[in-house]
Amino acid sequence: MLLIRTLHKWFGLILGLQFLLWTVSGAMMALLDHHKVSGEHTVRAPVALAAPTKLVPIGELATLVGAPIQSVKLRPLNGRYVYEAKTSAGTSMLDATSGRPVVIDAVAARGLADAAYVGDGKITAVEPVTQHGLETRGLVLPLWKASFNDAGHTTLYVAAATGDVVERRTDTWRLWDVFWMLHIMDYSNRTSFNHPLIITVATGVAWLALSGVILLFRSFRRSDFAWALDGLDRLRSR
Repeated sequence: MLLIRTLHKWFGLILGLQFLLWTVSGAMMALLDHHKVSGEHTVRAPVALAAPTKLVPIGELATLVGAPIQSVKLRPLNGRYVYEAKTSAGTSMLDATSGRPVVIDAVAARGLADAAYVGDGKITAVEPVTQHGLETRGLVLPLWKASFNDAGHTTLYVAAATGDVVERRTDTWRLWDVFWMLHIMDYSNRTSFNHPLIITVATGVAWLALSGVILLFRSFRRSDFAWALDGLDRLRSR
């Protein structure tokens, strides 16, 4: 029992710190405005665009793309309609009225990000993203990163293949992401809550709870319940 008591004390100290981190990080994630965390306030809603009167026939797209088309979608993009054609080699974009290729280069990405942005900042840089980082985990590469000089240091990520603004990041999200990291204990990728470290800690917490229950019951003596036993004796004597 002395060993259990000693282990319980030290496990309680170590795991207690993690309990504190879980509590604080969970509270902060709940307190931060989820609208600001998502960054949805930095991007304007899509504007309805009149459909063009003349379109390139869909039957000609395979020739223009130069490969068999698996699927095609007609959609607006920055004030015009484009065909988004998917082939085995990837996604190709074509102007829906002229059939010319639409390439999302740095200039186009700047225009798309600027058109989508809502705020008082200006674009300070447009950079290609070809490797995943903390802000782009889970996104399909390559991307264009458009950085704004507003108070929240907004960053918009534009898909190089489609021109879509696929993600928004602000300082509020970056703060939330730190608390998320502390909460799930994934200090490298910040994506997994089912990894060896958190499983080990959870096992330790379960043992701490079990040993606490054992120590709780072992800490009581019959004399601690004398008042209750006396009451029962009085009831029996009546």
